[in-house]
Amino acid sequence: MDLISNSPLALAEIRLGWLDSRQRVLARNVANADTPGFRPSDAVPFQEVLHRSRPTAAMVTTDARHITPAGDMTLAVQDRRVTERTRNGNAVSLDDEAIRIAQTDQDHAVAMGLHRKYLGLFRAALGRS
Repeated sequence: MDLISNSPLALAEIRLGWLDSRQRVLARNVANADTPGFRPSDAVPFQEVLHRSRPTAAMVTTDARHITPAGDMTLAVQDRRVTERTRNGNAVSLDDEAIRIAQTDQDHAVAMGLHRKYLGLFRAALGRS
């Protein structure tokens, strides 16, 4: 078992990388709020990124009476529904983008807190608190 790649520290680093890329996508949406015909986008959901980076075991039916899985629901594409559109075709809602940016900022703070606490645990174990 690899302690580094399977640790909460590695998960926090993957999450921080995803949050960074999502913040860039959201910033691009805000920057193009006045661009005619621009449609906002969002990052691929983190669960999908995590699923791609860490393969999981498939469900197996061992009895004919078992229910077979209907497919992998984690690979569903996230649909960004347009709630409003301006006359020039721009579909960016600054209110929606501000909410997504704030949520991303909060998620970043949680991931950084986990990262700091886990490193603090290592420091305490080494006697360097």
